[in-house]
Amino acid sequence: MNLNLSFNRNMYVNRRRVLLRRIVHSSMTGGVLLLVCAVVAVMAANIPALNWLHNFWDISFGFSFGDSSFTMPVRQWVDDVLMAIFFFSVGLEIKRELLVGELSTMKKAMLPMFAALGGMIFPALIYTWFNTGTPSASGWGIPMATDIAFAIGVLSLLGNRCPQGLKVLLVALAVVDDIGAIIVLAVFYPSHEIHLIYLLYAALVLIVLVLMNRSGIRTLLMYMVLGIALFIFIFMSGVHATIAGVLLAMTIPAKTSTDDIRSFSGPDSPIGTLETALHPWVNFLIMPIFALANAGVVIDSSAIGEGVMPAVIPGVFFGLLVGKPVGIFIFSWLAVKLRLAGKPEGTKWLQIFALGILGGIGFTMSIFIDNLAFTDPHLVNAGKLAILCTSVIAACIGLGALYLTTSKTKNS
Repeated sequence: MNLNLSFNRNMYVNRRRVLLRRIVHSSMTGGVLLLVCAVVAVMAANIPALNWLHNFWDISFGFSFGDSSFTMPVRQWVDDVLMAIFFFSVGLEIKRELLVGELSTMKKAMLPMFAALGGMIFPALIYTWFNTGTPSASGWGIPMATDIAFAIGVLSLLGNRCPQGLKVLLVALAVVDDIGAIIVLAVFYPSHEIHLIYLLYAALVLIVLVLMNRSGIRTLLMYMVLGIALFIFIFMSGVHATIAGVLLAMTIPAKTSTDDIRSFSGPDSPIGTLETALHPWVNFLIMPIFALANAGVVIDSSAIGEGVMPAVIPGVFFGLLVGKPVGIFIFSWLAVKLRLAGKPEGTKWLQIFALGILGGIGFTMSIFIDNLAFTDPHLVNAGKLAILCTSVIAACIGLGALYLTTSKTKNS
């Protein structure tokens, strides 16, 4: 009897562990949590009883080191430090995809590369058409980004109804989109005046990291220590500090000391170890905190100025909701027709267009760029309002369109 009770108890514990593991690694869970935090942030910005949470992110704290000061508002600590860890995670994913994933060969990479390129060019052009000659002209990078956590979370709601090729395309497209967003951030949205001397120091640290990788050093602690130095120098250079996370990720060893890269399996390598360790922290701590700190849009006249809708709102709205699907579809179609890439097996063109609508879920990266693009709080607020509303609309329309276009698709 006691043996049976013990056996049943162990089975119950194991089932709970399996369920918890599935929840932690589910894209849908991360997306839902992100959405909840965004709703809380909006409530905090508009309900007087919760204003303390909205105002908390403007409190400054930090420390000084010699002539350098690291005193910033809490929101900037989130955007610079925590998001550097997020970008480090993104960088690890990009490196894995380039080495052994959907971007590892030119044949595999061409379709997502073309799709992502179209999904960045068209939104930027549409935004520019609405905003040329206005104070919000610098926000052209806002509708270029796709939030991979939200998009994949929404796509996962379809389960086996969605063809596997479509899921793979979205992941690969989002990775290329992240690469584009990182380049845009580094080149066009510096955090302050550029100081070349600190860029030189950062370059020297990066060279050391690359040499460590080439020398076969696999001790992650050494990479992390130099990574902190890289972050500090890039932060002080004026280039946005989150770029340090991506650069550090590119230097992390992708294989063990004995494995050949062709047999790279992920979990046992340094890059795989870090990806696995960071996943729950990024999805369940860093991204929710970012949403709480940045999604708090004030819904009143300040969102649209003094009775006049700023051009940033239609620019973001049509850029994400129209530019994304049109750009992704046209460039994907061109890549296939020019025989540069093949259409994913088991997919239809209507499904690819519907997938492009999900690409209009900008959220995290769009809000991040919105914070950097404007200094006028009214424009920042208007941009956030447009991003949040458009992302919700894109998620609903995209999910509905995919449901309709996959209604006769056999389960995979």
